[in-house]
Amino acid sequence: MIQVKNYICGQWVAGEGEEQRIYNAITGDQIGSVSSKGLDFDAVLKYGRTTGGSKLRKMTFQERGRMLKALAMLLLSNKEKYYQISALTGATRVDSWIDIEGGIGNLFANASLRRQFPDLPYYIDGVAAPLSKNGTFIGHHIMVPKEGVAVHINAFNFPVWGMLEKIAVNLMAGVPAVVKPSSSTGFLTEAVVQDIIASGILPEGALQLISGSARNLIDHVNATDVVTFTGSASTGLMLKSNPVITRENVPFNLEADSLNASILGEKAVPGTEEFELFVKEVAREITVKSGQKCTAVRRIIVPENLIEEVQSALAARLASVKIGDPSVEGVRMGSLASMSQVEAVRSSVLELQKSQAIVYGDLENFEVIGADKNKGAFFSPILFRNNDPFNQTAVHDIEAFGPVATLMPYKSLDNAIELAKMGKGSLVSSIVTPCNKEAAEYVIGAASMHGRILVLNKDCAKESTGHGSPMPLLTHGGPGRAGGGEEMGGKRGVLHYLQRTAIQGHPTTITAITQQFQVGAEMPEANPHVFRQHFEELVVGETVFTAKHTVSDADIVNFANVSGDNFYAHMDATSLEGTIFERRVAHGYFVLSKAAGLFVDPKKGPVLLNYGIDEARFTKPVYPGATIGVRFTVKEKIDQEKRSEDDIAKGIVKFLVDVYDETGETVALATILTMVRKLDQSK
Repeated sequence: MIQVKNYICGQWVAGEGEEQRIYNAITGDQIGSVSSKGLDFDAVLKYGRTTGGSKLRKMTFQERGRMLKALAMLLLSNKEKYYQISALTGATRVDSWIDIEGGIGNLFANASLRRQFPDLPYYIDGVAAPLSKNGTFIGHHIMVPKEGVAVHINAFNFPVWGMLEKIAVNLMAGVPAVVKPSSSTGFLTEAVVQDIIASGILPEGALQLISGSARNLIDHVNATDVVTFTGSASTGLMLKSNPVITRENVPFNLEADSLNASILGEKAVPGTEEFELFVKEVAREITVKSGQKCTAVRRIIVPENLIEEVQSALAARLASVKIGDPSVEGVRMGSLASMSQVEAVRSSVLELQKSQAIVYGDLENFEVIGADKNKGAFFSPILFRNNDPFNQTAVHDIEAFGPVATLMPYKSLDNAIELAKMGKGSLVSSIVTPCNKEAAEYVIGAASMHGRILVLNKDCAKESTGHGSPMPLLTHGGPGRAGGGEEMGGKRGVLHYLQRTAIQGHPTTITAITQQFQVGAEMPEANPHVFRQHFEELVVGETVFTAKHTVSDADIVNFANVSGDNFYAHMDATSLEGTIFERRVAHGYFVLSKAAGLFVDPKKGPVLLNYGIDEARFTKPVYPGATIGVRFTVKEKIDQEKRSEDDIAKGIVKFLVDVYDETGETVALATILTMVRKLDQSK
């Protein structure tokens, strides 16, 4: 017998007594117990805020991103151990792959976000706001890590993915986590956390684990914390209604199980690839993880003239799915996670059966391979049919959280959209159609009540991640019944754990705070030239004031010959009537090209290459006779790790190119991106 432990305040501890027994979902045998009795939850949260939070907040986004990448690499190397443990939860290899490697993929994806953040512990949001006539007073926004903990209360169905998808985001933001998985499957979460803690990759206190009951954990959160919950809408509402959440204004992200719908488009008739894709996708969503996914298809909405064909095709595909012990060859669907889940799903099926008919599956009579169906938590796929979904509405209110879905007809696409919305808010919906017009109409009509919509057709099917797979770079959540929250979503998810604060002051002061050059700030002259300085030596705000050049007609003609750009405004002075130009005008790209000729120091030095231009703008026409110069300023520096021992140690430097004319007015602005060698090649 195993005793699943909690990791709190720097120690692995067992709770008092046997709070909950843990069972093998396939055999029904008890494999251990778990408890959190006697734990001081207030001390746990304080430990995270102080010990873990203080260390994470000092790390830059680049350091946190590299930390997540190292964590992902560690867990990937240990994945086979997790697969073995996952089998005890009733999961097949495919089910476990979604949970384990899907979770690790979240770490990799969030680690890559470091390229979208500065080399600072905090984030600079948006652009500066001018607040005064002469530019000596501006505003900006910074976002700093919240000084509390992220409390994650997760569901039983994804013991690995559920944890990793959430901590990847808060750790990237610089906020520690306290993770509370479901006690019934949390022994797999514990195995992963054991490896994380042993590795030393995370600072101490950055991750704590409560394996037993959460009991009064929420009573101890405060205004600095963030709470996330994944699970049933009723439990989520109970937690969200805690007076502490309201009194302290604690951010609460709720991701609740929802009645997700998949729609077969009117153009996806039998014989099309899309019809086959629809049947395959829906059957997979019913059986993968034995239907225990918050994103699984619960309502199957099809044109009324195709309902018989869909029912027949779905029943045939479901009949081919072998249920049983996932270790037995040929078994494609395992069990539910526990016997308590069996009873919960059975109860929901019986309730749904009062208003609609089962057309495939049986609560009692189904075959299980390699196991005793009376001891394991097995459940037959159940396909309902509801011929009157606008009046028999239990299907839009009751969710059976297992391999259960309901087939229903629609008369028109507007009809289908209305049915999808009757779920009162869903995490995801999908439409399978070969017609882009039909897809657009559905998406625009249904989007207000869905967190994500998949459009599936033969062109994207090969690479589509499917109806039930939320992606780390897209938001996951939904309105109404789905909880009204969002998580993940790339940079959006990270910002959820940062406090946005408006700052005001002189551009020089705002530059010092943001470590990004602000127009109007002091521009000390660079000495030596910035192209002669290594990454560590460059200072934000230092500027090269270049020599000047007077633009001539010959410049315009020569550039047109080289570039092939003979646009009339540059080459035909007789065609300018009715335009904004007084006479022939220099090419904007000539102005930038000449600017490069003015600011570049051509000799070999620390600058390795220029790899891009951002935010290029031409703000004033440049006519022959105008004299232009450049203010070339260090705008921002971003550290970059070495990819290998042989790699050159370097960083990314952004330079502001401000081209001005003889009046002092800016005629062009751009940001160039460069790679600059470091002095210290060991880093």
